[in-house]
Amino acid sequence: MSTDRQPHMALALAGGGPLGAIYEIGTLMALSEALDGFDFNDLDAYVGVSAGSFIAAGLANGLSPAYLYRMFIDSDSAEVPFEPEMLLKPAIGEYAQRAATVPSLLLESLREYFRNPLQRDFLASFQRLSRAIPTGVFNNAGIEDFLSRLFSLPGLSNDFRQVRKPLYLIATDLDSGTSVAFGAKGFDHVPIATAIRASAALPGLYPPVEIDGRCYVDGALKKTLHASVALKAGARLVLCINPLVPFDAKHASHERHLKQRKLVDGGLPVVLAQTFRAIIHSRMKTGLAKYDIEYKDADVILFEPSRDDADMFFTNIFSYADRKRLSEQAYRKTREELLRRHDELAPKLARHGVTINLRVLSDPHRSLARRMGHLQRHRARAMGLAALSLSDALDDLARAVRRMQGRPRAA
Repeated sequence: MSTDRQPHMALALAGGGPLGAIYEIGTLMALSEALDGFDFNDLDAYVGVSAGSFIAAGLANGLSPAYLYRMFIDSDSAEVPFEPEMLLKPAIGEYAQRAATVPSLLLESLREYFRNPLQRDFLASFQRLSRAIPTGVFNNAGIEDFLSRLFSLPGLSNDFRQVRKPLYLIATDLDSGTSVAFGAKGFDHVPIATAIRASAALPGLYPPVEIDGRCYVDGALKKTLHASVALKAGARLVLCINPLVPFDAKHASHERHLKQRKLVDGGLPVVLAQTFRAIIHSRMKTGLAKYDIEYKDADVILFEPSRDDADMFFTNIFSYADRKRLSEQAYRKTREELLRRHDELAPKLARHGVTINLRVLSDPHRSLARRMGHLQRHRARAMGLAALSLSDALDDLARAVRRMQGRPRAA
């Protein structure tokens, strides 16, 4: 259950679709190993936006980064596996609802045009037909169903007021354009699963989510990270993870000695992806610069992919075929970044009692696959021992019952 103590250390996670969540999990696995004194399940505040809201809610509920890895990336070994196809179910209900409005909209348009056809523009008269266009291609209700099942497991909660740590999930009020932090006072009655669905409702892909009569969409429309939510609450060390960075084709071709590729050759989806990334990344950099001025006694540390990372840019954001490889890459790159930025980061982290474990980072044999394999074997042994203990207990109980049944009855 949430406490009232002043937040000191916090985590802020941005969006980025399914691949953004995969990058964040790989990064979290690397950070959880290398940062001593920074427990990702025992922080003072968690802030999540869009895809980051999935991860933030899990961590605040006590799910470890390794558990999230099993659930989102290695689904076969998870108690509640994440099925990516739930993200791509057509919004049939939205289509039908909008299609039902076509006859009345068409009739109104015809009436308006024929009132004065000589002075009215034909296309302008029929503009109201745009209201029949669906607000989302896919149905995101499956997200809420999946999360409701997850948070109903023993020890977890779908209630902000009962979750272990303060959790803030950001969405945008569609009618006002303002950001709303679900989990904050006045917005903590909303189920966590519903808040995540709203925070991840990217306009165009998913319909807005109605909560208490208001419509909400993706929280990234206003800001990228919303780390200020934790800073305003009093956090003095905020680790931020942002999976979305604009791709630098020239730098990538130079570093990897590859032929430079022109993004325009990728067509509209690639052009839009680069535009979107450039806008939100520029906005995020501006916000981080303001934090340095407004919160001089706080340290905000950002982790994100390199700009020459073609895999993070060109892989379809809804493709899970390469999720293990991409999470491994995020894990490896984060370890390299911690070593490269050691002199910069070590003093900042030390101010908050956190140290960088150079022994762990210097181990050339470490990999995410090996780490997860070790954890899986340890978990299997623990479950085996638990099953053995239960079997022994049942055997002891059976022997005791047989002895009691063999005794003569008391007079």
